Amino acid sequence: MEAEAADAPPGRVEAALSCFSFNQDCTSLAIGTKTGYKLFSLSSVEQLDQVHGSNEIPDVYIVERLFSSSLVVVVSHTKPRQMNVYHFKKGTEICNYCYSSNILSIRLNRQRLLVCLEESIYIHNIKDMKLLKTLLDIPSNPTGLCALSINHSNSYLAYPGSQSTGEIVLYDGNSLKMVCTIAAHEGTLAAITFNSSGSKLASASEKGTVIRVFSVPEGQKLYEFRRGMKRYVTISSLVFSMDSQFLCASSNTETVHIFKLEQLTDSRPEEPSTWSGYMGKMLTAATNYLPAQVSDMMNQDRAFATGRLNFSGQKNICTLSTIQKLPRLLVASSDGHLYIYNLDPQDGGECVLIKTHSLLSSGTAEENKENDLRPSLPPSYAATVARPSASTASTVPGYSEDGGALRGEVIPEHEFATGPVCLDDENEFPPVSIRNP
Repeated sequence: MEAEAADAPPGRVEAALSCFSFNQDCTSLAIGTKTGYKLFSLSSVEQLDQVHGSNEIPDVYIVERLFSSSLVVVVSHTKPRQMNVYHFKKGTEICNYCYSSNILSIRLNRQRLLVCLEESIYIHNIKDMKLLKTLLDIPSNPTGLCALSINHSNSYLAYPGSQSTGEIVLYDGNSLKMVCTIAAHEGTLAAITFNSSGSKLASASEKGTVIRVFSVPEGQKLYEFRRGMKRYVTISSLVFSMDSQFLCASSNTETVHIFKLEQLTDSRPEEPSTWSGYMGKMLTAATNYLPAQVSDMMNQDRAFATGRLNFSGQKNICTLSTIQKLPRLLVASSDGHLYIYNLDPQDGGECVLIKTHSLLSSGTAEENKENDLRPSLPPSYAATVARPSASTASTVPGYSEDGGALRGEVIPEHEFATGPVCLDDENEFPPVSIRNP
């Protein structure tokens, strides 16, 4: 989940952040600025710890971290066609890849790394960065809208299948085959996202009034939620909670909507026990005789909870995370702030703002400690990753030296040379030639 902050219109303060994104399991926040990028840990409400910061690359407009590991992907406006992959704790560049046009978005899990251009999508094997597939015949996608399941065993990819309607293409990133197309909305798509297991896919159109949830890989509609009726909005972000019980949507308005995915069941009482229950049953029966648009509107569920922002019109992203054993709503905005709200998982209602953090303050004590303890640069990237059979004495079983991803899940033992790689759209399977800088 990532947002690139747009240029401020006349009369409005320019955005402090050029981009911001939560990592796959919502335990970290990455921000990009004109001077570089920063990574923050989201383990505490009261304290925002800066994990890493770099000013080596200016004008960063894409920064994505792989879970809580040391792997980070960065793209800068100075070289918008080049993707840089770093191991930030070791201070090394793993590789940099050049593409035929500007990079619009990047998605990654422990199995795949996707690079989305306006008219093509590149699928890499994240363990060795080998290019596996290039999707060339896709409709023009000027915003780089795409989604990747964070479950690497279930690496589904979703992207728009039409420029004029809300069709979604579901693609299997493991078998490298198309699964199905989903007619999600009448209007063009604005947001798509998978839940943590990759079994559900949510979408919203540019109108921003209706949010739908589909089963994966079948593509059957499971839920339909109404965000509002009075006005069309621009959906900024759409995200499931890690347990898939809630779905959160933020927009260019001052309200964040949280929907609850109730357990699907066909069992209903034969006779309503109250007058209101009787009327509800009558209304449900009446929808069978109404026009489809009217009956759909009556069957749509409203927000379970809401979060009120003290601003509107700013680019923002939201997520739902468990921090210090309690469910929280987190909203990051382009003005450089992180807002943390309490969420009542039982009764919903209005979320309570409990903390506001500035994302532009100077480095923390944690960052200074990290710099003091940083080891000397290794001769190659292969020396920076944990090896299943070698140097196990100094590592915790199952984890890399930096305590991040499971050993062997991100980068295998074999040698991974460093250097730029240039890919050309004219060849669907270009050779992965690695040249020295």
